[in-house]
Amino acid sequence: MPEIRSVCIFCGSSPGLDPAYTLAAQELGALLGQRKITLVYGGSSIGLMRAVADACLENGGHVIGVMPQGLVDREVAYAVLKEMYVVENMSIRKQKMADLSDAFIAMPGGIGTLDEIFEVMSWNQLGIIDKPLGLLNTNGYYNHLYAFLEYAVKQRFVRQEHHENLLIHTHPDALMSLMEKYTAIQVDSKWIDDLKRATSKHLNRK
Repeated sequence: MPEIRSVCIFCGSSPGLDPAYTLAAQELGALLGQRKITLVYGGSSIGLMRAVADACLENGGHVIGVMPQGLVDREVAYAVLKEMYVVENMSIRKQKMADLSDAFIAMPGGIGTLDEIFEVMSWNQLGIIDKPLGLLNTNGYYNHLYAFLEYAVKQRFVRQEHHENLLIHTHPDALMSLMEKYTAIQVDSKWIDDLKRATSKHLNRK
C-alpha cells in the first residue's frame, strides 16, 4: 500500500454550475491540510483550483503550484503560493505534477481535467508510474465517464484490470481511504500476445 504524503488534484478552472462542486473542493482541501498531505495542483487563482488551494492553506497545509509560462502571462497564477513551478508547456506541467505526487484525485473539471485523468491512467497501464488515481464523484459528475469505461471494457478496448484500478467515491475522506489501501491489480504479462492473436484472428477473416 502506498504512503501518501502528497496528492495531485486535477479540477476545473471554473467553479461549475452547482455550489456543491466548490463545497467538495473546500472539503477535500481542508482534509489534505489537516492531514498534512501536500497539495499539488495547477497553480491557478480561479475556479475549483482556487477553492481547493485556499481550503488546504487555511487548514495549515502546504500547496505547490505548477503552471506553464503561457498561463502565468495571462495572470491566473495564484500569487499567495510560496512554492510555484513555472514550466515551459502543458506536457512538462503534467510530468512535474506527477513527479511531485504520490497519488492523484480528479474533481469535476473540463477538457484539461479529462486529459490529465487519461494521461495518468495510461502511465499506470504502461508501467511508467504505479500511483493511485481516484475520481471525486461529486453530484454524480463522473457517472457517465465511468459507464463509458465499462462499455470500453465490454468492447475489449480497455482491460478490466485497468478500469478497476481507477478508484471512485462521492466523499473525499472515503476516497482517500480507498487510495491509502490501493494495490494495483496487475495485468497478465502475456496481454500483448493476446492482442497479437486477436489482431491476427480479425485480419484473417474472410
